[in-house]
Amino acid sequence: MTTQNATLVILLLAAALAAGSCATLQPPSSTGPRGSESRYPILLTEDAHRKEAIAAALHRLAMRSENSSTTEPQAQLQPITGTILALAPNASTSFYLPKVGAAAVMTEEETRESLRRFINEFQELIGSDPAKLSLVERVDAPDGSKLANYEQRPFRFPIRGNYGKLQIRFTSDRRVLDLSSTCIPDADKMQTALGALTVKLKAEDVVQQVRAKGLSYTDAKGNKVDLKLPAAGQINPGGLVIYILPSKSKADALEFHLAWELGLTNAPVKIAYVDAITGETVAAE
Repeated sequence: MTTQNATLVILLLAAALAAGSCATLQPPSSTGPRGSESRYPILLTEDAHRKEAIAAALHRLAMRSENSSTTEPQAQLQPITGTILALAPNASTSFYLPKVGAAAVMTEEETRESLRRFINEFQELIGSDPAKLSLVERVDAPDGSKLANYEQRPFRFPIRGNYGKLQIRFTSDRRVLDLSSTCIPDADKMQTALGALTVKLKAEDVVQQVRAKGLSYTDAKGNKVDLKLPAAGQINPGGLVIYILPSKSKADALEFHLAWELGLTNAPVKIAYVDAITGETVAAE
């Protein structure tokens, strides 16, 4: 090989390496995440290590009780995620939020700080990083109890479906009446998988599809529904969301769909979710 040819080969190799490096450093697409959808929808399955952490959290919660004769609280857990579903009604144990402030009854600001500390202590049982939870509602119920409702916001896009919620019901003397969480554990790992997806259908593509073909979905009662929009029906495309529901193929898993949220007017349903990758109707409400 001549010196000139050798120089040419070296320059070509350098150019190829530079091109490859630029490809890995491309900014995210404005249309959404990119990557391979070879295994889609993304699944979250039961995890033995998560169950161990939840069992430890339940034990700590029992130790917080002022009148418990057992080392385990009476509680129900969510299937698959293992987060707490509910405290047993009329249980003999009583759990309390941490005391904040010197007065007998906490102020609203002290109550929120008490809730924050409780969530931080029992985040394994709740199933969420406290930093990814947002208090969306703090109300006093007609029966005298108090409610704190939180939304989990761990992903680039908001969660839809019956997941990503935390509710704490308690009294003015800090006693916890009930605790329920549909939060998604291991959300960081899920975000990695979700971030590798590529949006294949734009919002306008989905709108045209729904106008032409309508919606085909399974309702909350398990009935198959084929819905044609009336002529007066309007479709208002929203943003991308992560719609979560029990897996259709695995009993021990949840499905995560990247979907377009559509607002509907003059139609039998108000909201529809259409998969941004497959084009299937994930759900309608």
